[in-house]
Amino acid sequence: MRVSHLFVIFFFVLLSSCRGAKTITDVSRLSVNEIVTNHNAAVPNFKTLAGRVQVAYEDGKKEQSITASLRIEKNKIIWIKASILGITLAKVLITPERVSYYETISNTYFEGDFALLSDLLGTEVDFKKTQDILLGQSIFDLNSSNYKSEIVLDRFKLQPKQQAQNFIHSILLNTENFKVSTETLSQPDDKRILDVRYDHYRLIEGGFYPSVIEINASEKDSKTKIGLKFRKIDLNVNVRYPFTIPEGYEEIQFK
Repeated sequence: MRVSHLFVIFFFVLLSSCRGAKTITDVSRLSVNEIVTNHNAAVPNFKTLAGRVQVAYEDGKKEQSITASLRIEKNKIIWIKASILGITLAKVLITPERVSYYETISNTYFEGDFALLSDLLGTEVDFKKTQDILLGQSIFDLNSSNYKSEIVLDRFKLQPKQQAQNFIHSILLNTENFKVSTETLSQPDDKRILDVRYDHYRLIEGGFYPSVIEINASEKDSKTKIGLKFRKIDLNVNVRYPFTIPEGYEEIQFK
């Protein structure tokens, strides 16, 4: 897989306050509405985020490790610069309206909307869902009237009362901070599974941010694993989002 394709798939597929730990006896009494309300309130409160992320990619045939600079202006911009040994490989700019990126090695670029990933996952994907994955929030709106809950493996397990045909969704939330532990989307008819796991959250300025994210995607005989390790996160710092597609680059058309 080319570096450009890796970044498109990854970045598409690709808490307001510190909460004290609760015992299972306490949390087992929480209603679905209380769980969903607490999860929605767990969205980190920040204006800008700047981070360094180690991205590991594996598809059964090859493995690759890339260092990425991640910058977010909440609800407005997601900017990524990927590099190896200090050499820029690609830049990505995501806004609520469109996605743009270019790759320096192949001199290629892409500009378009979120239709590619929406078709890949079989569900609508937008800027908010992309941002939610990076922040440890559910990529689906959790409506308490449509979901049921139970305690599984010391986690809140939420799933729809009635699953849609060929679209099975479930989510595990940590009981101590109401952030996502695991979120799974399965489409059995297409033999497609998307599994997003979060290993540990760090508390920064009153909000919980993922330290490790693991994305596993499979479709029939094809499997892809993408791991992210956040080396550094700085909040509310002055950041820029430089992005200009160089002259002479060839546009990539996805079919």
